Amino acid sequence: MQEPTISYLSLGSNLGDRQDYLQRALFLIQEKTGSIHRISKVYQTASWGFESADFLNCCISLETSLSPIELLEVLLDIERFLGREREQTASYTARTIDIDILYFGQEVINTDALTIPHPQLHLRRFVLKPLADIAPQFYHPVLKKDSRNLLQECRDKIIPFKTPYRLFKDRSALFTGLNFIAIEGNIGAGKTTLARKIAADFNAKLVLERFADNAFLPKFYEDQARYAFPLEMSFLADRFQQFTDDTTQFDLFRQFMVSDYDIYKSLIFAKITLPPDEFSLYRRLFNFMYQEVKKPRIYVYLYQTTERLLDNIKKRGRDYEQKISADYLDKINRGYFDFIRSYPEQNNLVLDLSERDFVGKKEDYEFILGEIQKFASGLTF
Repeated sequence: MQEPTISYLSLGSNLGDRQDYLQRALFLIQEKTGSIHRISKVYQTASWGFESADFLNCCISLETSLSPIELLEVLLDIERFLGREREQTASYTARTIDIDILYFGQEVINTDALTIPHPQLHLRRFVLKPLADIAPQFYHPVLKKDSRNLLQECRDKIIPFKTPYRLFKDRSALFTGLNFIAIEGNIGAGKTTLARKIAADFNAKLVLERFADNAFLPKFYEDQARYAFPLEMSFLADRFQQFTDDTTQFDLFRQFMVSDYDIYKSLIFAKITLPPDEFSLYRRLFNFMYQEVKKPRIYVYLYQTTERLLDNIKKRGRDYEQKISADYLDKINRGYFDFIRSYPEQNNLVLDLSERDFVGKKEDYEFILGEIQKFASGLTF
């Protein structure tokens, strides 16, 4: 293994979920080849040299201890893993992912397997524009011009347009970029367990709903009509105070925040439990308070079937929950989905976990992380 070298790579995708393919490629490059130092903006460009869908393109700088040919072999493996099928033809084709080595330090290589610097980089604006973002003064070892000069002299008429998308070198950086994720779900859906796992794995500040000591909760499950209004008002006061305190206090040692609830759940539960006149009064107060709270970057809703929820509730053995009815859980599910439909501007991600066990099966937990990652890749930052 040789001394660490800075290499520059170009990535592009024009098939399927292009942002997600770029993001997954970066994660794999970071995992398998070295350390990504810089990532350019993401640009959209018309296909170059053939008729096809527009590409998304970016460039990265990578510190690696692999040799150039070792790096090439790993990158080709990543392309294959992400569905790239290289055809034995001289013509260009659409692809899920394309990864090219532009520079490897100041080395000049010309073999049947690899040519460095990339022989066409100075002809392509979709390469030079993102490259100039991260390495404006890097000199081409053959042409003896830096990235800015090469871009100014490039005669390529296909103009790349900057997109609002942002890419990250690994999942920790992605979650940090999201800043705040709320995990929501019905009673027994697993939201607290998932929030704890994400917080532990990615160094997040954990914001947990505290309600076990609420004196009205056991009474509510015994007599809902009598105790609904004081229960919902006490929940709202507690949630607002706690949520405001927890989400406004900065933690120097945590990268982002993850909560097992969003304060909007107060309105969802209140609509189910309160008669219309009491709910109208409740909502007036709620709307005033809701304007003041921090909103999550992604709102993740964990869906479980009612049968699965009842089974989970039974297993965790909280006495006051054992009388919860299937009808009540159905109403809560409908309330959440009404909320999600009513707020399309919010970044809502619904995950069906009815057939998954993210606690007992690593692949199911990985599925959840992958879905959050895929959803986040389509967001603008």
